[in-house]
Order: sequence, then C-alpha cells, then structure tokens
Amino acid sequence: MKKRYIVIIILIAIVILSIIGYFVTQNIIKEGRKYEIAEIKEYNYFVLKQGDNYGVIDNKGNIVINAKYENVKIPNPEKAIFVCYEEGKTKILNNNQEEIYPDFENIEPLRLKNVTSDLMYEKSVLKYEKNGKYGLISLDGRKITNAIYDEIDTLPYKEGELIVKQEEKYGIINIKGNNLVKIEYENISADGYYTETDEYKYAGYIVSLKTDEGYRYGYVNINGKEILKPEYNEITRITQILDDENAYLITAKNGQYGIYKNEEKIIENEFQSIRYDKTNNIVVVEKSKKYGVCSLDGESIIPVKYDQIDITGIYLYAKNEQGTVVLDNKGNQVNIDVNIAILNTDNEKYKIKINNKNGTLYSVIDKNNKEVIEEKYNYIEYLFDDYFIVSNKEGKLGILDNKGNEKVEIIYDSIQKVQNTKILQAITSENKTIDLYSNKLEKICQMQNATIESTDKFIKIYNENEIKYFDLNGNELKNTDVFEQNKLFAKFENGKWGHTDKNGNTVVSIIYDKVTEFNEYGFAGIKKDGKWGIVDENGKIILEPTYDLKNQIEPEFIGKFYQVKYGFGEIYYTNL
Repeated sequence: MKKRYIVIIILIAIVILSIIGYFVTQNIIKEGRKYEIAEIKEYNYFVLKQGDNYGVIDNKGNIVINAKYENVKIPNPEKAIFVCYEEGKTKILNNNQEEIYPDFENIEPLRLKNVTSDLMYEKSVLKYEKNGKYGLISLDGRKITNAIYDEIDTLPYKEGELIVKQEEKYGIINIKGNNLVKIEYENISADGYYTETDEYKYAGYIVSLKTDEGYRYGYVNINGKEILKPEYNEITRITQILDDENAYLITAKNGQYGIYKNEEKIIENEFQSIRYDKTNNIVVVEKSKKYGVCSLDGESIIPVKYDQIDITGIYLYAKNEQGTVVLDNKGNQVNIDVNIAILNTDNEKYKIKINNKNGTLYSVIDKNNKEVIEEKYNYIEYLFDDYFIVSNKEGKLGILDNKGNEKVEIIYDSIQKVQNTKILQAITSENKTIDLYSNKLEKICQMQNATIESTDKFIKIYNENEIKYFDLNGNELKNTDVFEQNKLFAKFENGKWGHTDKNGNTVVSIIYDKVTEFNEYGFAGIKKDGKWGIVDENGKIILEPTYDLKNQIEPEFIGKFYQVKYGFGEIYYTNL
C-alpha cells in the first residue's frame, strides 16, 4: 500500500513540475521575444564627404576618420563605431582610427526600410558574413547569432525585427537573435497596424507559401502563433480598428471574402467584397451583386438585398428599384431626406450637415439639431473647441465660431494646424504670405515666403530676412528663452545681423546680411554678399563667408563644415 501511495505522490510531483516547467518555459519564451529600441540622446559623429571620398567628423568639427574611403556608415551616432568601405569590403574603425572586431568579416549595418529619419540603421546590431552565410553581432562586437542565415534584412516598418532566410524560406528574429516567426514561409510582411503611442509595435505578420495554384496567405500574430494557415488568396488587416490584442482580418478564398477576429471566424467566406466603415464600425458586404451590412460580431444589420449601399457620415443610403432609404448603423430607417448627410465631429456637441439637393452646401447643427452655422458654405470642417474651418463659393477659407461669427477672415487658400499645436497657419498663395493664429484665434505673425518648423517645445517661422519663435499656445518667445543654454544670440539691428550675449552686448559685429542661431554643437552661420561663413560659441570667426549655399535658407554648420541633405534622411558634412 505504501508503495502505491509513493507512486501516486511521485506522479503528482511529476505533473506539478511539468506544469511549472511549462509556465517557466513560456515565460522564458515570452521574455525572449521582448526587445528594446536604442534611443539616441545626442549626436557625437557625422559622415564627412570630400570629393568622392568619405570619412567622419565629431560634433566639434574635428576630423576623426580621414576622408579616404569609398563610403562610411555610422549605425549609431552616439558611438564611435564606423563602417568603412574599401574595395568592396568593410572594416570597422573606432575614433582612434583603430580597426575593431577583426574576428568578423564584411560587417555591415542594417538599413531600416520605410524610414526617412537620419537614423536610418538598426542602432544596436550589425550583420557579418562567414563562409557565405550571415549572422548578427551587437554594436560592441558581441556575437548574437552564428552565421547560419542565407540573408538578413530589416522588416519594413518594424524596427528591432529582422527577416532572415534559410533554405529558401523566411522567418523573423529580433535584434536579440530570438525567433519571432518560424523560418518556414516564402514571404513575410508586417500587417500595417499602427497607433500613435506604439507605432508598429503591435503589428502582426502576413505570411505566404507558394503552391501549384500560386501564392497562398496566412497570418501570424504578435506572439508568433500561426492563427490562419497559408490557404487564402488574400489577407488584409483592418488597421482602422485600434485594438492591440485583436486583429480583424479580411480573408479571400476562391473569390469569396470573410472576416476573422484572430482565429475566430466572424463572417463566413461567402461574399464577393467586404468594405469596413470606421465611422459606424460596420462592414458592407456584397453577394450576387446585392449589398447588405453586418456588425463586427457577424450579425446581419441590413439584409443583402440592395443594389447599392453608400455611407456618408452616420447614415447609410440603401438603393433598390423602389428608390433610396436612409438607415442608421443599427439598420433602423431614419426619417431624413435622402439628399442630407450628417457627419460626426470630435466634439459631441456638434455635427456637420451636408445638403446635396441643389449643389452641395454645408452647415453645422448642435445636439438638438438646431442650426448654429447656416447652410451656405461649400465646405465645413471642425477645428477645435467651438471653431470651424469654412469655405465659401470662391473656395476661400476662414474660421467661424459656433454662432456663425467670423473669427478668421475668409480670404485664405489653406488653413491647418501646425503639427502638435493649436497654432494655425493660414496661407495666401497670391502673395505667398503665411499668417499665424494662436489657439485663441488671434493673429500673432505675418511673414512672406516663410518656412515653419515645429518642435515639442516651440515653433519657428522664418524667411531670408526674419526669424520668430512662439510657444505651443502662440505666445511669442525671445531667442534667449528658446536657446537658454547658448552663450550668444542672433541680433537684428538697422537692417543688419550679428550676435550678442544675454546682456545685449555685441560679440559678433552686427554687419552681416543674415546669421543663424547657434546650434547644439556651438556653431552658427554668418552671411555676407550671398556667401556663408561660420562662428563658434565664443564669437570667434572660424571661417569667413566663403560657402555659396543658395538653396539653404538656414544652413547647419559643425566646425568648418556645412550639412548636405541628399534624400531619404541621409546627410553628410563637407567643406567643398
């Protein structure tokens, strides 16, 4: 009897240990899938170009690597690790021009795809080659993977994830070398899911295999689980549905469309087309040239019996031989003229009404359907608070309040918010003028032929002769407020420019046609007779006006070098 109890206890212990082991393993796998994208806090190094050759300078303008290489790439501008190309091969140099990582061959950075920033490479890993295969090393030279892959490349949109190839099949690994998607597919792409906070972090993967009948597509979720086998002619994610945990997937099989919520089928593959409407969170389906509407739970809202279903705003317009009926997103008929459309705004107090009966006219109504802006405008768009952008019959734009009062004159060709602010830029094309309005719709600036740049703290508007700064609410700032860390500041006086200290004492003579503010590296430009020179943070002229930079209104300088942008975010510095 005792032996029997002992056996039972041992079996129970084995089961418990197995369960514990499973969860420990799953946690290890889960942790292994995580990775962090390196953040760049400061730029220490830049590519130098002189003639057809490349080198490196530091952020004080000192030459670190002489310009003698066919190309130079800097994966991480914080670190002194430079990929130098020479006769088709690479070597890695540090800031002492010493070769590092000699145990690895043909080391190269991994170029990010669909990125226009000057941070265009994976910032923490490099790939290397051995015997025709590729592996990964960290930026400090630590081996991450053996050279076991036929190819390693970046996955478009998803920084930190790499697409790898083995034996003609593709998979995904992360920058730690851990597998994210098994290496068993003909092709892999990110599904395009994006949010403002996490960007493409929660995007899953559309995978494919080649069959005798062509490519077939499946889906792998962010945990690396294949939830749909590669047996569909087409798969697209409804990226307008912002749900990190659940992927809504439109699938096509033998010409028939359906929808899955992850691996759960919510709409059968029996329709000729499916179209998602974000405003009402519904889908329009087509079957045998007839249309209906379903919810995202798969329930029929409107039977598939109409010749056409159009959606404008909050109402659906269903047409058949008897005419057109107007329905809400629950399928209930609405007593409203078929020529009327109602659009929600970001403010629940207001809706925009469109009347298409005699031409197209816009108005604004409140929650009680009372008209607050009369029906006489060719276009209306909600702006913020109680304000609306309107367009008149001549196509000119202005701003009205919720009582129809004109707050910004209707004279502009374009009105839009400056990025990440409530400041408005209103443009008049005829005289190339930009007017800036504060969040209270007060005109704060007018400037011709101007350029606007915005940061997370201020905006800058400038042209050839003038520079102004404003905070994100539209309050004008002095340059001494904007560049608190600087020693010197641009000064305009009697039609000429120079630099003064914080107390207003002239340090760089006010004799120039234009100057720039000092950048974070301690250099500013001085312009005279159409040419640019350079001054350091102490006011010492390190290069008299020499450079003819006709296409640059606000050139950037480091030491005796000026910046050149040549597309897709790539930059270099030169003195030629």
